[in-house]
Amino acid sequence: MQTVLTCLQELHDPRLLTLAGFVCLVGVYASFSIAQHAGRSKGTHQRNWVVVSIVAAGCTAWATHMIALLAFRPGMPAAFEPVLMTLSLLAAIVGIALGMLMSIGRRGRLRRFRAGVVIGLGIVALHYIGQASYVVRGHVAFDPGMVAGSIAVSLIVFGAAVVVAGERSQGLRPLGVPLLILAIALLHIGGMSALQLTFDPLVALPAHSLSPAVVAPIVGAVAFSLVVLALFGLRFAIAAAARHRRDRQRLHELANIALEGLTICDDGVIVTANDSLAKLSGYTAGDLVGRPVAELLPDLAIADLADREEVEASLHGANGVVVPVRVLQSVVTLGTRPQTVLAFRDQRERLRTESRLRKLAFFDPLTGLPNRPRFVDLLDERAKTCRHDRRPFAVLAIDIDRFKWVNDTLGHVVGDALLRRVGSRLGAVAKGASLAGRLGADEFALLVEGGAGSAEAAVRDVVELLSRPFLIDGRAIDITASVGIVIAPEDGADAEALTHNADLALSGAKGDGGNRHRFFEPAMNEEARQRQILETELRQVLARGELVAHYQPQTDPRTGLFQGAEALVRWNHPERGMVPPDHFIPLAEEIGLIGAVGEWVLHTACTEACNWADDLSVAVNLSPMQLRDRNLAATVLAIVEASGLAAHRLELEITESAIIADDETTYGNLRTLQAAGIRISMDDFGTGYSSLSYLRRFPFDKLKIDRSFVQNIPEDRDSVAIVEAVAMLGRRLGMTVTMEGVETEAQRAFAATQGCDQIQGYLISRPVPAAVIRAMFSVTLPHGLTA
Repeated sequence: MQTVLTCLQELHDPRLLTLAGFVCLVGVYASFSIAQHAGRSKGTHQRNWVVVSIVAAGCTAWATHMIALLAFRPGMPAAFEPVLMTLSLLAAIVGIALGMLMSIGRRGRLRRFRAGVVIGLGIVALHYIGQASYVVRGHVAFDPGMVAGSIAVSLIVFGAAVVVAGERSQGLRPLGVPLLILAIALLHIGGMSALQLTFDPLVALPAHSLSPAVVAPIVGAVAFSLVVLALFGLRFAIAAAARHRRDRQRLHELANIALEGLTICDDGVIVTANDSLAKLSGYTAGDLVGRPVAELLPDLAIADLADREEVEASLHGANGVVVPVRVLQSVVTLGTRPQTVLAFRDQRERLRTESRLRKLAFFDPLTGLPNRPRFVDLLDERAKTCRHDRRPFAVLAIDIDRFKWVNDTLGHVVGDALLRRVGSRLGAVAKGASLAGRLGADEFALLVEGGAGSAEAAVRDVVELLSRPFLIDGRAIDITASVGIVIAPEDGADAEALTHNADLALSGAKGDGGNRHRFFEPAMNEEARQRQILETELRQVLARGELVAHYQPQTDPRTGLFQGAEALVRWNHPERGMVPPDHFIPLAEEIGLIGAVGEWVLHTACTEACNWADDLSVAVNLSPMQLRDRNLAATVLAIVEASGLAAHRLELEITESAIIADDETTYGNLRTLQAAGIRISMDDFGTGYSSLSYLRRFPFDKLKIDRSFVQNIPEDRDSVAIVEAVAMLGRRLGMTVTMEGVETEAQRAFAATQGCDQIQGYLISRPVPAAVIRAMFSVTLPHGLTA
């Protein structure tokens, strides 16, 4: 410390030191002012002013250092080495430029501190290169400890100066300039105190060195330039302040036009507020100015708000009034200062409207029954009561069987009308302590007081009411329903468990074929898990190549000659073995995979049929979903062409239920395919509705008598009469007639006597793989029959 004081008091000219301090202050002000002006500029002007501010900052440090060196009185002749003197200036400019590049736009304090250190290193290089340019007639030495200390302390202060200068707080930011001046002073004083000079008359000053009398005017010119820049910076600052005031006034005038409450805040303090906010808060606009915005929004952390994202908040106004509002924050820049604009939207009317809508939201708009959230809430309340009084109750999950088919074939208008009628009938079941609700598209629920007996009685009522036909738009619609039943409290302690288990029981009832009811069993959880696994595996079945096609031959009932075969898809599961179609085709339809599966079967069957004799045909089933695809005809014809199969050898089988909607897309597809030579067969004839009208509507090529009519002939007279009538109808209409499900010789003989053209069934063969059907078709003799 004593060395430092001695250096300042005895070895320096105090007037020049004062001048150095003044030049440093003026230069730093000039540099900061020009930098702020650069921030307000754009394009080429901005780049030019940035360069000026960096050069000014370097010149400030250089001039300060050089004046301080001129103030130094070592007691011996001294001079300046011009090259090193110039390098010291360049080192300062480069260091400051790098530091500013690192700090521009950076919010992180650590990043700004590093930038300050880089600037400090440039000033350090300036100082010690500058000291190296200071030559005397003697020997120069440095105190290493003093040098290291001056560098370390000054770099810390340089870093702190840049950190503080980048803070948003208006109370901290002005401290950046004095900290920067302090850092320069500490570096110079420490460095000069570390300097140790020894006079030696034998040492001569370098010939090219410049005397202080020559250097002083140069330094003076640089200092004068800094004063001029400071005046420019002052002018820019005054103009910017005026623009800032005008912009704020203009923003205030615009804010008053808005219906929403608006306030502009600077560092968390309200600087202007519009009349709408004054009205909303109960304060006057003057009372709001200067008030911390946190007083209005004590429950909201303004600093954590995302820009332009609305949040719910409570506005605390005058006289303790609390107003629900939505607050939106946006940051705008006036001059170079960021300002926070807060918009307040009154939410009182919206909340009143939402309250009314919330009441309406408890009920399903289509059926008028409690909707799922309301039903679950009431169920949860009943479950809580049950935990205390142990009075049992039942939950029935009710689903309309094949409702998707109703929507797809009859249209959504009819589907909605059907749902309304179902809801009305279920509401009639819910009497007394019962409660009905609609949980989903075609899923309803009943809460019934009592145990299993009450549940069974409720199921009977539901089945009886829903089994009555629904007359909609002159069309009688018959439906069935599946019901899943849980009994509380043994099947679940809360609404979530009860509804989940009821859905599992419902899935079990639908899995049994529908039109059934099932009580929940714990094993159903495992069944649901297995179904989920099956669905996941089914989505990958084509990629894994696990589908295979089997073929069931069709023969002439009189001669036994083969006429073709029906292609039937199987899933060759690596663990489950051969999975029959009725186990996965409905699931494929449900998850939207049936189109891809159907195309695979069609392509495989057509390709395989090319290996058979030219007079043998192949039949492929089409699902209702495929028939409603507008691209079906184009897809089928492309597959037939790609396989090389003659179109007349392909037969497409559809069921009556697939065309019950009388859909033009379906009929258009069928007409296009038939026109191309492909034969169309009505499968399972007689099991649907209005079959004769469909035969008149579309000229099918073949009728297939369903196996349900065949299994009891010739013993059952009713079955015999039905088959005789269908066979005669087919002949009269010029259609080929095929009798399915033939398992006995008597049934084959009956088919022959009735003029059926084909038979198909286990009497001939079960469905077999492609290689087996090829081998069967290679036999030229009639298949197992005699004349």
